[in-house]
Amino acid sequence: MKDNFKFGLDQLTIEKALKLARDQIKGILTDEVKTKVLKSYEIVQSIAQGEKLVYSINTGIGSLCRTRITKEDTGKLQENILKSHSVGVGSPIEQEISKLMLILKVHVLSKGYSGISLQILERILWHIERNYIPLVPEQGSVGASGDLAPLAHLFLPLIGLGYLSTDGKTFIPTEKILNQYKISPLKLSPKESLALINGTQFIAAHAIKVSEKLKNCLDHADIIGALSLESYLGSPQPFDERLIELRPHQGAKIVAKRIRKFLENSEFIESHKNCERVQDPYSLRCMPQVHGASRDALSHLNEKLECELNSITDNPIIFNEEDAISGGNFHGQPLALPLDYVGLAASELGNISDRRTYLLLEGKWGLPPYLIKESGLNSGFMMVQYSSAALASENKSLCFPASADSIPTSMGQEDHVSMGAISARKTLRIIENVEKIYAIELLCAAQAFDFRRPLKSSKILEACYEYIRKKIPHLTEDTILSDFIKVAIEIIRSNELLKISNQ
Repeated sequence: MKDNFKFGLDQLTIEKALKLARDQIKGILTDEVKTKVLKSYEIVQSIAQGEKLVYSINTGIGSLCRTRITKEDTGKLQENILKSHSVGVGSPIEQEISKLMLILKVHVLSKGYSGISLQILERILWHIERNYIPLVPEQGSVGASGDLAPLAHLFLPLIGLGYLSTDGKTFIPTEKILNQYKISPLKLSPKESLALINGTQFIAAHAIKVSEKLKNCLDHADIIGALSLESYLGSPQPFDERLIELRPHQGAKIVAKRIRKFLENSEFIESHKNCERVQDPYSLRCMPQVHGASRDALSHLNEKLECELNSITDNPIIFNEEDAISGGNFHGQPLALPLDYVGLAASELGNISDRRTYLLLEGKWGLPPYLIKESGLNSGFMMVQYSSAALASENKSLCFPASADSIPTSMGQEDHVSMGAISARKTLRIIENVEKIYAIELLCAAQAFDFRRPLKSSKILEACYEYIRKKIPHLTEDTILSDFIKVAIEIIRSNELLKISNQ
């Protein structure tokens, strides 16, 4: 039986959000939450029938906030807002990210500050549970006033418009799906459309995927880096606990401890204990400091993200009939800045990995040039480093902080925006490039490992090596390497090396 997550009451974490999206736990609305939601909804209905102007309930939105909307037209306004704000362009975002957006929105609306109806929440839950997920274009949000365009597309199906998919590839008109289940489109009440589209759920849903993927890259960085260190016959001294404690950044301590564990009882280390090399290049020697700094950046993002997942990012906020406050809780800056920072941190992981790959191909310390015996006739692994360099360079070009930019919108009423949606999208792209860079280092480290036989490495690294060799053979002559890079990417995404290293 699945565990239940109580929307609006339980603390939502990155892990729980992913479990909800993957149908590993079930989200429910308790009677307590239903009561709060109903009370907030009734307050908004009362305001809509009164004479006091309250933003988006009986006024236009954005720079049209001074335009009064008649009581008869408040419902029409809500439908118009969803339609007019559906201006997204580009390819559809990944289905799981769209589903995460639905989950995040249900959670914050269930807290009872948005004036949404219970009927709306139940319909969104229907989409989540049946896995009919809306099409959301990737471009169009400036990340302030919330992620207006993507959220508008996300909720078009509530009024019978837009497109739905169960696999993220085939999109079917919403009307066709609703007819199939004999379900009618909903009529929106005052404020409901703005409650739906005001918020940072597009940014936050991407940030959840950023967090998961970067954590995976960080954990693989230490394993693959240790394989490269062993293959290069590098020194274990830079990971000495006494050294790291003299500059005890948390990330560096974690990385050094992990690498010490990976090198335990290695014959590789004993074989060159008294060599005269003195020091290794930085890409090997400084793994705790570089990998560790990226870990610290991810910790900062996770702290801000988990605060955001449980925050009300609507506008206005409904406290009671006399107290509806217009503010700026929808502004994406609190996530935009750490996402840009994490993009840089991820890019640096790829940068240092590319340098280690380069070292393994140089033909030094007993390794053949380009890790192939008959180099010249064979180019060996020469070209994989070209791909690695191209990916690392592409990432550098993506590191310009989107949050450094702001273009006024809505006739200047919205005169500072976060561009956090761009921060989120490009950071995810950087991390996907890093996965490929580490796949290339994995290929080269395993190939170099073979030239150190009959020496044995640590129990953990030998087990990792054996798993890699089940998927990718040692190469003795030139072949098409792109297929093996794809396999290496799948190894990283599968987490199998992490399972081995944790045994």
